[in-house]
Amino acid sequence: MSSHARRINLAASAVAMVTAAVLALSTTPASASGTYSGLAYIAGAGTYTDDWGDEGITDTTHNINSNATCVWQQILWADGYLPSIAQIDGVFGTATATATANWQRHFMGAASADGSAGKNTWGNADNRLYYISGSETSGLLVVAYNGRSHDFTLGRGEDGKYRFGDGTGNWWYAGYNYRTCSF
Repeated sequence: MSSHARRINLAASAVAMVTAAVLALSTTPASASGTYSGLAYIAGAGTYTDDWGDEGITDTTHNINSNATCVWQQILWADGYLPSIAQIDGVFGTATATATANWQRHFMGAASADGSAGKNTWGNADNRLYYISGSETSGLLVVAYNGRSHDFTLGRGEDGKYRFGDGTGNWWYAGYNYRTCSF
């Protein structure tokens, strides 16, 4: 079986888990403004490949401890810039900043390598999302990030908020103002 076929099979098997987990989420944390979109969550609507171009900043001074940082660290891990899944802790420290700058050099060019995941960096990352199941116009949408080393699955609810699995079987909202993930 090809690597791509294995990724698709893995992602498809995660669909049932994502659907159940998203439906099981009944409460959300208090709102706080994101840096660009004004939302407290990684969010989107319509075509998922342009969802993240207005996301808030995650770096060593903004949203340092957050579930949004967990999602960013999953991207870095998926592309091989964080070598261990154990480094996904939701804390944007120096290792994450270095990995972010290296990711930016590779995907965006040296001039963009500031080590901060802002709207341009997030917007570049959402180009690597691919469709798994659901609807782009209403209801649950399941997508996966197509990393160079690994893929991982995300869900976008009817409310537009993204959710992610944290490796322990839990699914969390990708918020900027709290950290609940653990790998």
